[in-house]
This record gives sequence, structure tokens and C-alpha cells, in this order.
Amino acid sequence: MRVKIIIFFVPTLLLLVTAGAQKIDRSEVNPAMTEFWDNEPEVVTPGKTYGAPPSDALILFDGTGFSEWHSKDGGEVEWALDEGAMTVKPGKGYISTKKKFGSIQLHIEWRTPVDNDKEGQAGGNSGIFLMERYEVQVLNSYKNRTYSNGQAASVYKQYPPMVNASRPKGEWQMYDIIFTAPTFKKNGAVETKAKLTVIHNGVVVQNAVELDGSTVYKGTPYYIPHGEASIVLQDHGDLVSFRNIWVRTL
Repeated sequence: MRVKIIIFFVPTLLLLVTAGAQKIDRSEVNPAMTEFWDNEPEVVTPGKTYGAPPSDALILFDGTGFSEWHSKDGGEVEWALDEGAMTVKPGKGYISTKKKFGSIQLHIEWRTPVDNDKEGQAGGNSGIFLMERYEVQVLNSYKNRTYSNGQAASVYKQYPPMVNASRPKGEWQMYDIIFTAPTFKKNGAVETKAKLTVIHNGVVVQNAVELDGSTVYKGTPYYIPHGEASIVLQDHGDLVSFRNIWVRTL
């Protein structure tokens, strides 16, 4: 007859290891062992005020012209330019940056028209598309109810903002967006999803949310493999204005 002998030693061993770790005399440990001196961070001078571009930012729009932009078909921008802001000219189409980007920090200020009395999705609608396909919604969401994942600062049709930090229409609002581009395997499968953090008027409203794919109006989001692409501003038929746009590559 065979007799099975079972020895339970793992928990005891773990307790001994834990107890031993707690008894380490750290007074004899050299703190230099955990100090990094290589790869000194580059010096970047921050803007003097909140929203002002830091020294390493690429200025995409300073109110003086459209040198960093073209229409979606590559032609000249036909939006209005007045008092340091660009304003959608309905029917003239989306505009996009001439340069292409991957992961970025983006600052952009926007304003919905004060004389627009429409409600819901017609209340001063536009959008900011990262890599031409992932949309952060622009909309008058001050006392203007619509579906939550379609209001201002939503990742359109995916994530509602955690809170509604909207100012009244006609007032300038700020987005600070940190976007991490997706990566893809050689076979086209998603390796890591895109991520978005959005700070709306100084309030975190999206916190490193993982996107399920490109923005779509009907159906569910999905990914198609792609590389760097432009930042796009939407012409949704409303007189939405933008100013002080800058970007940092990450």
C-alpha cells in the first residue's frame, strides 16, 4: 500500500521571507543605488499663464493665419479669421493640420455661438479628431441636455465626461488633451488601444480611457491599422470658433 505524504511548507516559507524582509537594516543601504543620473530630462520653459504654450510646443494657430492647416482635400482653408480666432464657415468642410501626429498633448480653446438657440446636438456642434478618427466632442452643454456620450468633452459615442464642466455659450472654453496612439501588430491586430485624457476648463473629465476604436455615428467602434495622421476640426454647420491651439509630441 502506498502512503501519500503531503507537506504544507509554502505559507511558512512566505511568512519567513516576509518577516526577513521587514528586518532588513536599511541604514547600511547606499541610497545612490536607486538614483538615476543618465538621460537627464530636457529643460522646457512652461507658459507664463495657464494655457500659454511651453517652449517646446508647436503652435498650430495663434490667431494670425492658417499656415499649419489646409482643407480636408488639401486646398486653402476657407474658414473665417477674425479677432485672433478661426470660425467655421458652414459648408466649407473640415480642416486638418498639414503635419501628422501620433501621441500628443494638445491644447485648444473653443467657443459656441451665443446667438444659437438650438438645443441638443444642434447647440453649437463641432469636434476635434485625433489621428483623423478619434473624436472629442465640442458642443454647447451648458443647460443643454443631449445623450451623455455626445455632450461636450465626451469621447463621442464612447465615453461621457465624468462631470459637466461647461461654461455658458459665447464664453471661451479650454481642452487639454493627452492622447496615446494605438499600436498594431504585424498582422493588423490591435496590440495596445488608444487612450485619452481630457481636461475641460481645468477639470479632469476623461482619465486615460481606452478607446474601442475609431469614432462612428452608427454602430460600434472598431480599429483599422494606421500610422500617424492629422488633427482635424469639424465643420458641423455651426459657427463654432477656435483659438490658441498648440501641440507637443509625446
